[in-house]
Amino acid sequence: MVCEGRGVDDDVTLPPHPPTTPTGEPAPAARGTASLATADPHVVASDALANLRDIGGRATTDGGTVRRGVAYRSAELRAPAIADDPAIARLGVRTVVDLRTAAERTAVPDVLPAGARGLHADVLALHPQAPAADLTQILRRPQEAEAVLAALDPAAQMVRTYVDLVLGDAGRAGYATLLRRLLDPGAAPVLYHCTAGKDRTGWATTVLLLAAGVDEAGARDEYLAVNPTVRAMYAPLLQQFADVGGDPGLLVPLLEVREEYLDAALDAVATHFGSVGAYLRDGLGLGDDEVGALRATLVE
Repeated sequence: MVCEGRGVDDDVTLPPHPPTTPTGEPAPAARGTASLATADPHVVASDALANLRDIGGRATTDGGTVRRGVAYRSAELRAPAIADDPAIARLGVRTVVDLRTAAERTAVPDVLPAGARGLHADVLALHPQAPAADLTQILRRPQEAEAVLAALDPAAQMVRTYVDLVLGDAGRAGYATLLRRLLDPGAAPVLYHCTAGKDRTGWATTVLLLAAGVDEAGARDEYLAVNPTVRAMYAPLLQQFADVGGDPGLLVPLLEVREEYLDAALDAVATHFGSVGAYLRDGLGLGDDEVGALRATLVE
């Protein structure tokens, strides 16, 4: 999960959905405020959808720039207001790619922007019989939660999850689906998301930026840039856990992005495929023509 998920051979523990208002909008502190949008030009401010960002605008190593208005990332689309939110409507999104598991989609179905079509591309594909802990319920019982989290070793679980996103069959198929959707001229602009928009979505964004020719430092900068918003999203949850006697620090590794998590994914690419280009071709199954077309789509 974590946005986020499982290790290759481990039990599954999904973190809770980010707290929202009673009508499903992001908690006020998590919304894309004007001040945050000013500080980070990739933020798209919306009262209905948290962690909404345009991945365009970053420089490529050959002097190009990733196009704006082609690919957006976000947290889950759960608020009814998303259907007619003016900030989202201005983006003209035609396709929403949902990277979540089937269980997550059932619990919180996507609310699609007007005119958009939905596509499911589960990058974890949890087995129906996979053991899972419902942290939403467990967090109400801090002693039990602390025992579960101690046994889980959240940071190590996150590292395993990132490796699984690169090497697992579901991850390879799901990310290939997302990339190919961007190659369909009738599908863009594309908005892709998971739950918090940080891990599954973070790796998708890293792949897209590296495929476009952004250097690793630029891709890493985008990956880490969501932390202020993600921390704001989960701040009410951490406070609630503290209020019932829990140690919020035990949850933090599940509720933020860290360089060590991204390093695990990049190391898996290097070890098993040799390069990002080989990962696109041999890992995701894209042809050379598709890799070239993807870069042409993403770069101006």
